[in-house]
Amino acid sequence: QIFLLTIREKSDIINRNKKYMEVEMKSYNITGMSCAACSARVEKAVSAVPGVTSCSVSLLTNSMAVDGNAPDEKIIKAVTDAGYGASPKGGGSTPTSQEAKDSLNDKETPKLIRRLVLSVGFLIVLMYFSMGHMIGIPMPKALEHNPVALGLIQLLLSAAVMIINQKFFISGIKGLLHSAPNMDTLVSLGSMAAFIYSTASLFLMTDAVSKGNTSEAMGYLHEFYFESAAMILALITVGKTLEAYSKGKTTSALRSLIELAPKTATLIDNDGTETTVRADDVKVGDVFAVKPGESIPVDGRVIYGHSAVNESALTGESIPVDKTVGDRVFAATVNTSGYMRCEATEVGENTTLSQIIKTVSDAAASKAPIAKIADKVSGVFVPAVMGIAAVTTVVWLLCGSAVGFALARGISVLVISCPCALGLATPVAIMVGNGRAAKCGILFKTASSLESAGKITTVALDKTGTVTEGKPTVTDVLPTEGTEATELIRIAYSLESKSEHPLAKAITEYASEVDSIRDEVTEFTALPGNGLTAALDGETLLGGSFRFISSQIHVPKDVERSASELAACGKTPLFFAKGNELLGVIAVADTVKQDSAGAIKELKGMGIRVVMLTGDNRQTAKAIGSSVDVDEIISDVLPDDKAAVINKLKQNGRVAMVGDGINDAPALVSADIGIAIGAGTDVAIDAADIVLMKSTLADVPAAIRISRATLKNIKENLFWAFFYNSIGIPLAAGAFIAFLGWEMNPMFGAAAMSLSSFCVVSNALRLNLFDPYSTKKDRKVHGRIKPKTASETQKITVSIEGMMCCHCEASVCEALSSIPGIEIISVSHEAKCAIVIAPVSVKDKTLKKVIVDKDYKVTSITRERA
Repeated sequence: QIFLLTIREKSDIINRNKKYMEVEMKSYNITGMSCAACSARVEKAVSAVPGVTSCSVSLLTNSMAVDGNAPDEKIIKAVTDAGYGASPKGGGSTPTSQEAKDSLNDKETPKLIRRLVLSVGFLIVLMYFSMGHMIGIPMPKALEHNPVALGLIQLLLSAAVMIINQKFFISGIKGLLHSAPNMDTLVSLGSMAAFIYSTASLFLMTDAVSKGNTSEAMGYLHEFYFESAAMILALITVGKTLEAYSKGKTTSALRSLIELAPKTATLIDNDGTETTVRADDVKVGDVFAVKPGESIPVDGRVIYGHSAVNESALTGESIPVDKTVGDRVFAATVNTSGYMRCEATEVGENTTLSQIIKTVSDAAASKAPIAKIADKVSGVFVPAVMGIAAVTTVVWLLCGSAVGFALARGISVLVISCPCALGLATPVAIMVGNGRAAKCGILFKTASSLESAGKITTVALDKTGTVTEGKPTVTDVLPTEGTEATELIRIAYSLESKSEHPLAKAITEYASEVDSIRDEVTEFTALPGNGLTAALDGETLLGGSFRFISSQIHVPKDVERSASELAACGKTPLFFAKGNELLGVIAVADTVKQDSAGAIKELKGMGIRVVMLTGDNRQTAKAIGSSVDVDEIISDVLPDDKAAVINKLKQNGRVAMVGDGINDAPALVSADIGIAIGAGTDVAIDAADIVLMKSTLADVPAAIRISRATLKNIKENLFWAFFYNSIGIPLAAGAFIAFLGWEMNPMFGAAAMSLSSFCVVSNALRLNLFDPYSTKKDRKVHGRIKPKTASETQKITVSIEGMMCCHCEASVCEALSSIPGIEIISVSHEAKCAIVIAPVSVKDKTLKKVIVDKDYKVTSITRERA
């Protein structure tokens, strides 16, 4: 029962992973978005559709994730009505690896480069005719005294640049007509205002020429802003090109994962014939061959041969892993040595590699809580800027400035404002940070988990399989005097080879490693009370616990003492005898992983409190916990109670739970951040927010470092985006002219806008250089919780009369567990006592009352320092 999840816990896990039958997560491609205002508009429109529970739009990937049961038609209609395009991802079929890779290819940058080259070509000619005479460049004689012709040439050249960059005008005006102005609206309004004003000046110039007023006509040359209209578009295109190129780099991690997918597989028919097919065509149950140096095409199980497989593509761990018959192999990993035949178990989108790609992609499409700040600003940013530009122009006109000067100030406000920097600040950092983590074998399922992991103040670690290896191994072989170690191992091997107990497996594996001989025994019997008996050459073999062996033969005091010392270290001593002679003791224990102590030290160095949470007894837990130096040990915790312990820990700050088993799932769900060991059960992995593919604790501090670095990068991006706009807009409006004489030309405003987004994306790309395993920049978080000191707790022994069986023990356990702060070490009806660790504030009368209420008698209560 303790290993089964309750219905409530299962539903919690399902809810956490959004797998309700009636609520489905859908993904869509969105077209036509140019800035954060666009994504905010689409998000608002889709969120209003009946049946949609949540919506997240990513400007970076031009995608949208929708939770709910609303039909595709209504969602697409909402996007279309908002002025954008939408289509479901996948089109109802699973895309091949090549199609997935093609979808990530940078198609925008080549188009922008072509636009940029053409724009710059026309712009250079335009600048020659508009400003060449100012710097002494000679003009054609036919134009020296013909201002109208000079103006017409500038009009045609600027019109050519505007036609080349017509996308700005189409998108901007379309957004305006849908009451959803965007960045393109600001650019198009600024360029059009300059062009229309210049065209009006050209008409006035023509009128002056027709009246013979040549000097007045020449004066209108200074009222032309044709070069500004074209320059704005060209500079914005420069920024867009740099931004698109940088955005393409942010998906490099995702593309590199997809490129790992093998293209072909070698299938083996029933008659042994080998056939090469596409990896996408492999079906579950197919048998495929993998030769040395080849990549494994799909997930499978080895059915013939053995080899070493490099799994660094999935885990980041370069040391090859040995594989033999029965072992699992994974797509995209490389067979380094022997020949193997494998049976396909997972293909297509179900392979581990595909699930990793999906996780990284989904995380990029989701939004971190910090992004809500930018979303709120972006929703009103463009209309506010348009209003500021209009007010700026009117104010300067009222102050008596020339129309051209006032218009220049308004245009500068339009073109310097950059909602893109705000919109890209969070998603680019999330994409790059998540990609960097994926390369290290750390998978963040959502942007929220990537942000929240860095704020953790307490990490709760499951013991078995997380801190320890998760399987018992032989640690000590102690033969008695006069007995050879080889003889002790031989007898233990012969006896335990007939047993199916996990401890028996540890001994048989150890014996095989040391090439021990195994004799065939007869009359094998597994006895209650942890004992085994068998016959060999007419003599009785015995094996088992001290209690069992001591009931059969005499155990010397020195051996008993050694066994007690082993038990105090968290090991299980097994005694073996032949006839009436004790041969010795073999100790078995679940050993600590090599990197556990180092990882825990790193966590503590980061200011994080480390708690070990286990169902093992106090003695074993204390031995393991002490060896790795955790801050607190909580033992004797049933799986059903782990979630309650996590909730209690959450009262003092954010808690991360690290586990690997089905019994850890409730705790993983209850924690602020659930971290699953990759080698753990599917239920644990499904319940977690973060998955560690390498199954090493060293990746826990690494994940927290990546989270902290990403969050810091997001804050930097948001700061500079807000700072840029808060300084740039007043500067463009002319607020500093009276005080400092600072005046901004619209062309410089366009250049500044172009560089702002590029700088934000470039800053995020720095995360690719971040080393998550370096401790150099570790810092302690505020509010680190101090571990309990010995003076705050006591070890209390309660002597109890009336307990008769294990059911009585359970009843007393339940009674004592109801007292806050109690940690039960042991309850024994044989010893007639209960031993607990409790805060000093727990009174004797409280302990006595809960036990008496269960109809048992308390004879004495003794206390000592814990």
